[in-house]
Amino acid sequence: MEVLKIILKILYYAIDIIIMSYFLYYVITGLFVFRKNKGKIRKYKPTKKLAVLIAARNEGSVIGHLLESLNKQDYPKELYDIFVIPNNCTDDTEEVARSKGATIIDCNVPVKSKGDVLKYTFEFMQNNYPEYEAYCIFDADNIVHPKFLRRMNDALCSGFRVAQGNRDTKNPSDSWISSCYSLFYLVQNFFFNQARMKMGWSSSINGTGFVISKDVIKERGFSTVTMTEDIEFAAQCAINNERIAFVKEAITYDEQPLSFTQSWKQRKRWSVGTIQCMNKYSKELFKTWYKKGVPQAFDMGLFFLAPIIQVITFVVVFTLFMYNLLGLNVTDVIKFAYDNKMMSMALAYICTVASASFVVMLEKKGFAKTFKGIFTLAIFMLSWIPINIVCMIKKDIKWEPIKHNRKVDIDSIINDK
Repeated sequence: MEVLKIILKILYYAIDIIIMSYFLYYVITGLFVFRKNKGKIRKYKPTKKLAVLIAARNEGSVIGHLLESLNKQDYPKELYDIFVIPNNCTDDTEEVARSKGATIIDCNVPVKSKGDVLKYTFEFMQNNYPEYEAYCIFDADNIVHPKFLRRMNDALCSGFRVAQGNRDTKNPSDSWISSCYSLFYLVQNFFFNQARMKMGWSSSINGTGFVISKDVIKERGFSTVTMTEDIEFAAQCAINNERIAFVKEAITYDEQPLSFTQSWKQRKRWSVGTIQCMNKYSKELFKTWYKKGVPQAFDMGLFFLAPIIQVITFVVVFTLFMYNLLGLNVTDVIKFAYDNKMMSMALAYICTVASASFVVMLEKKGFAKTFKGIFTLAIFMLSWIPINIVCMIKKDIKWEPIKHNRKVDIDSIINDK
C-alpha cells in the first residue's frame, strides 16, 4: 500500500508540473505584448492585385453588407475584385452577391466544409485568374474596415506571404454570449497574436479576415481535412517555417452566436478540429522544432494540446477528491486551491474580470458594449471543459451551420467608435 501511495504521489506531481509549465508558458509569452517597437509593419503604396474570396452557404440576409463594405475599401478599385462562392445554398445568396457587383464562382463539386470550398476555389483561381497576387478570405457574415486591403498590402510588401487580420465583433452587446466572444477574440489577439508578432514568431489563422499569397498556394496548395481548416493551415505554415503576420489595423467584424446552445455547437466543432489537428500534426510539429529550430512549430504543437490540458486539469481536481478519501497527502498550488475552494474560485473570477477589463481599457473598446462579457467570461471559459470532455468521447461531430441575420453596415460601426 505504501508503494502504491508513493507511485500515486509521483504521478500526481508529474502531471502537476506539466499543467503548471503549460500555464506559465502562456503567461510568459503573453507578456511579450508589452515589448516596445517590435513587430511593426511599414506602410507601402498599394501595388498588390488582390482577389477577395467569400465562401457562402445560405447567407443572403447578411452578405450584402459585407459586399458593401468591400466596395468601400480605401484601395484602388483596379487592384482588387470580389468573388463569391455559393455552396449548398437554398436562398438568394447568389442573387444578392451579383446585385452588389461580385463575380460568382460555381462550386460544382461536393463540399462538406469551408476547407473543401477553399481548396476548390484556390485551384479554380490558379487556373482561371492567374493575375492575382494574393487572396483575401472572409466569411459571408463579416463586414470589413475600409483600411483592410491597404493594411494587408503593407504586410505583403513587407515580405509576409500569410497574414491574419484583427477579428472583431459586430454584435458585442446583443447577448452575454456574443459579448464573451468579443472579449475572447480581443484577449486572444492581445496576448497571443500581438505578443507573437513582437517576438518575431507566428500568429495563428483565425477563421476569417486573412490573406494568403498566390505563391504559397502555388508551392503547397491548400488541402485541409479537419473540421478547423484555419488552424490546420496554420500548422502547415509552421511546419514549412512560413511566418504568419498579425495585422492589427486590418479589422474584420464578425457576427457571433447569441445563445449558449449555438455557442456549444460551434465550440464543439472547434474542439474536435483541434484534437484532429493534434493527432495529425503534433509529431511533425515537434519534429520540425527539434530538428530545424522553428519556434512557431513548437508553439503550434503546444496550442493543439489545450483541450488535453484542460481535461487533465479537471481530472487532477477529481484525483484530489479521491486522494482525500484515501488519506493521501500532496502539497502544491492545485491542492491549496482545492482546499480553499471558495477563496480560489473568487480569486479566479476576479482575475478573469480584471484581465478582461485591462485589455478593454488598453484597446479602447469601451465598457458599455463589453460589460456583459466582462462579468460572465469566466463562465464562458469554464464551459470549455465539458465541451472538451464530450469531444474526446464523441469525435464524429458533424459541421452545423450557425444562422446569421445581424444586419450591420460598416458606416454604423465606424461612426460609433
